[in-house]
Amino acid sequence: MFTGIIEDLGTIEKLNRDGGNLHITVHTAITSELKIDQSVAHNGVCLTVVGITGDTYTVTAIQETLDKTNLGLLKEKECVNIERAMKLGDRLDGHIVQGHVDQTATCIEIKENEGSWVFTFEYDKDLNNITIEKGSITVNGVSLTVVNSQLNRFSVAIIPYTFNHTTFKTLNVGDTINLEFDVIGKYVKRLNDLRH
Repeated sequence: MFTGIIEDLGTIEKLNRDGGNLHITVHTAITSELKIDQSVAHNGVCLTVVGITGDTYTVTAIQETLDKTNLGLLKEKECVNIERAMKLGDRLDGHIVQGHVDQTATCIEIKENEGSWVFTFEYDKDLNNITIEKGSITVNGVSLTVVNSQLNRFSVAIIPYTFNHTTFKTLNVGDTINLEFDVIGKYVKRLNDLRH
């Protein structure tokens, strides 16, 4: 379980394909605090630490994960948003995030707005995920509030701190991002669908 509050930016040091698996080696300032078998979210995708060497650690993404996320598009030296699983009893500063990406989306617009930024994303509505105005959404692992919720697109407003401490500063129009929709909203939608 995560909160969507990014702890650090990790740098992809090495990508190694092994059949349908992708072994991802990451350098981050928190490597020394990690343990093998620990869960760490990478752009919002929960992966298990399988190896630690010096100031890098390795996680493995299976084909199922690569098919549903943007991890298969990663390149060496690229940055990813990093968050360790939350501790029981910690403050929940973001929202409840499982680290299970629902689908990807495309960044279709970036507007600078006098010191902040508005990013707009478009996603495949046929997968039946929804956003609601002022509801929670996770974009590449970052807990954010939805603005301008529409059937297959939404926007988020990014403050300077978030822009400078996450991968939003490197995001461009046309880039593919990971989305995890609000878990409470998903359960409400599922219950509603079962009633009809």
